[in-house]
Amino acid sequence: MTDRTGGDGAGNDAADADGDTAMTTEPTTETGAPTREASADEESAVDRLRTTLNYAVLGGLLLLAAISAVQLYLAVGRTISTFVTYEYRAPLMVAFNLAVLLLAALGISLQLRRLSGSEEG
Repeated sequence: MTDRTGGDGAGNDAADADGDTAMTTEPTTETGAPTREASADEESAVDRLRTTLNYAVLGGLLLLAAISAVQLYLAVGRTISTFVTYEYRAPLMVAFNLAVLLLAALGISLQLRRLSGSEEG
């Protein structure tokens, strides 16, 4: 058998002046919490996930707006043709299309503002 004692021959692998055994551990702060490096990596991962989710929400909103705009346009066009006299059909369609466009632009603008704010901060 081989002797597995350390350099001092007393069986301590690495003892300091107080006799405590030195152990290699992850660096921590005085409170015992992990250092800032680990939490910075976690924060950047959370930021990347948040940004990805915001882009997914933006894509969903754009798709929803496109589908809804087409369906509403067709339905309102039929309704206007049925109930509105010929002279007022065009102005009413313009007003409706403008309202749909403004609502979609508002949602897209809010989502883009959220995305640009998360990238700067």
